[in-house]
Amino acid sequence: MTHPERQQPIQNAVFLVRADPIICGHSTEARNLAEAALAMGMENVHIVSYPLHTLENSGLPLKDQATISPYSPGISVDRPEPLGDYKVLDGRLSLGIGGHLVDLLYKLPGRTMLMDLYLVPHGLMTMRAVNSFRMSGTRSSVFTVGEAVGSDITNVVGNALAEGRLGAAQILLSNYLEHDHPVAVSRFTKDLIVKAGREVDEHLGTHFAGQLESRVGISYPAIDTETYLKIERDQARVEEVLSARGLTKDGYVMFLSRIAPAKGVDDLLAAWKDCKLRGSKELIVCGNGPALGEIREIAAQLGDVRVFNDVSDAEKGALMHGCHAWCLPSKPRPEFVETFGIAVAEKLLAGGLGPVITTRTGGIPEASGGHCLEHEPGDVDGLRACLDRIAEMTDAEREELSRVGRAFALRFDRTVILQNLIDRAVAKAEAA
Repeated sequence: MTHPERQQPIQNAVFLVRADPIICGHSTEARNLAEAALAMGMENVHIVSYPLHTLENSGLPLKDQATISPYSPGISVDRPEPLGDYKVLDGRLSLGIGGHLVDLLYKLPGRTMLMDLYLVPHGLMTMRAVNSFRMSGTRSSVFTVGEAVGSDITNVVGNALAEGRLGAAQILLSNYLEHDHPVAVSRFTKDLIVKAGREVDEHLGTHFAGQLESRVGISYPAIDTETYLKIERDQARVEEVLSARGLTKDGYVMFLSRIAPAKGVDDLLAAWKDCKLRGSKELIVCGNGPALGEIREIAAQLGDVRVFNDVSDAEKGALMHGCHAWCLPSKPRPEFVETFGIAVAEKLLAGGLGPVITTRTGGIPEASGGHCLEHEPGDVDGLRACLDRIAEMTDAEREELSRVGRAFALRFDRTVILQNLIDRAVAKAEAA
């Protein structure tokens, strides 16, 4: 018989992530899940992240705090300080954050969904906290979700396998499977995870691959679709944003993502030199990252390329809507493979006449649905051909591509994504 208390909905949501102000789609995802949880009536919603001074000293690409839209009232952003003194050589942040999670679990009434985005180190923090809570004898009322992104595998497991440090790979995979509901951000990512499990199995005689294939679900990154859908209903706002940047609607080609080698910005600038759009349109590169200085130098040499590293949350969608074309020429690199392509889906939702130009790298096809122009990763001539194709397209052709792309991207709505996770939590509780 199902106990009455097991039919209660999830009352609290806690999301553990690096979070703002990092330029990272999965940090935006944590914000979107938190906002969706609040809108769904959850009583307590927390984002747990790092102290700002830790982020500032990390070397990670950070947004200017002034460009970040505030969280809605009712969302608590917790930034626990490290715990321990100089004699603790490592793990002070993990101990501080893990201890804070335990404190939250004691304080929050009813059921809590605790989700970590990035397994390393967040999955380890989460399960150490939850196991401590459960071992205390207190009745468990927490449902854990561990979301793996590609860098968990390519960075941590990949390096562990390459260096023969298989114990580290086993720790990550077993920690992942400890979660009540392990998820991947795309089918591509899940395939990477299962492949990594198979490699560990071959070396250690373990049995990870079968467990990963059967247990890991796919939970696409959550996007605030309404914010993008309403852009076309306020053309005055679009004109205001574009004017402030010295742009005209349909007068520019746009790149917006982290400025790093794997994003293919160098290929875009190389293709731009001789494409048919050059002369009638300008190119804007929006973002920040390790290759920013190099891209600025190339842009200065070209003369008709502008680089913006201060695009705010409030203006991003309007810039996407107003562009003549939007490019993400992502290509696989040892340090990074696009596991989904959140910005691709955001551009599709923003609408406008500008088609998406991208590649089929990693999980991008799952974000685009194929409603775009595609070229081979790293193929500058192919990218130039896509730009030239857009120069020849009619407005009707561009509008149709935009319409079907937007309809496809609606499946990534943050409320839908969160509800699927909650349904899984409730089903597990009722089956217990």
